[in-house]
Amino acid sequence: MASKRVEELRELIEGIETAMFTTRREDGHLVSRPMVTLKHATGADFWFVTSLGSDKLTEIENDPHVNLSYFRERTKEWVSISGLATASRHRPRIRALYEPSWNAWFPASSDPSHGTADDPRIVLVGVTAHSALFLRSDRPAPLAALELFRGYVTGEQPNVGPVKAVGAAELHARRTAKRT
Repeated sequence: MASKRVEELRELIEGIETAMFTTRREDGHLVSRPMVTLKHATGADFWFVTSLGSDKLTEIENDPHVNLSYFRERTKEWVSISGLATASRHRPRIRALYEPSWNAWFPASSDPSHGTADDPRIVLVGVTAHSALFLRSDRPAPLAALELFRGYVTGEQPNVGPVKAVGAAELHARRTAKRT
């Protein structure tokens, strides 16, 4: 049952490209920004790319606790992941995860490495998940939409699917199993 929830969580996230990545500023307030989830790689449960000197790196250094949230408008499915973030400038991992579309955020200059996988401004942020909550609709999209409409008309809370939780032990077991 536990591994099934972890797999459901993974499948749901794979269909949602952008996460709202939340960190805590130095003044204690939270800040979120959209970030594209990179393909899976060892070393963390989720990977993101950012630029050296970005505020989020300072925020992670001060407090590594982060939240990742995902939402699919069409079905109203969502995911909220609590975890710890770390910055990585590990060049082999950057090369393995590199996408040419990153050029938009790391434009080329007179330095031939700029805009490539060897760009010194590229920093990866890895997030190791601690826990997650998610709602994955157990109905086809048209029925989920009908349920939402029914809720709107009747004033009753719509039921598009159960909210599921994945705890630290389940996530750790999945990480451990993948290593063996």
